[in-house]
Amino acid sequence: MSESAVYAGSFDPPTNGHVWMIEQGALLFKKLIVAVAHNPEKAYTYPLEQREHWLHEICKAHDNVEVTVIENEFLAHYAARVNARFVIRGIRNEVDYQYERAMRYVNSDLNPQLTTAFMMPPRELCEISSSFVKGMIGPDGWEPVVENYVPKCVFKDLRHEAETGEMLDG
Repeated sequence: MSESAVYAGSFDPPTNGHVWMIEQGALLFKKLIVAVAHNPEKAYTYPLEQREHWLHEICKAHDNVEVTVIENEFLAHYAARVNARFVIRGIRNEVDYQYERAMRYVNSDLNPQLTTAFMMPPRELCEISSSFVKGMIGPDGWEPVVENYVPKCVFKDLRHEAETGEMLDG
């Protein structure tokens, strides 16, 4: 088992692919920091507090996983500040690979001691993204489909929001 790693993302909302990445990271590293990235310039569907709450729920089964927020800081600089030598990134397809490869080089320019570990989720999780999930919500019959793609705590809140028009406060 290696030292510390950071797994960062917007998690808007978290999917079962994110859960898989967290579970693998918890197995591979002594400490995994799951960092909810928040950029005030970016429009998110779900508020930061809700995304952070979901991740706390998802990660509570792992003693070596910590949830935090990154605001206005490069991932490479954040990793250096918390003494993490690794970042983990998921690759679902060729497009992800192209983007993540470029980000790996940028992160290395910002923090030469940082190593990026790429992981590929199982086939049944590869095609599911947060954007895909958000696009499925609404039409009649969305619930059984989306329920397969997100953790239970996320689905419960998504269904509540669809039924009432208001998101639960984490």
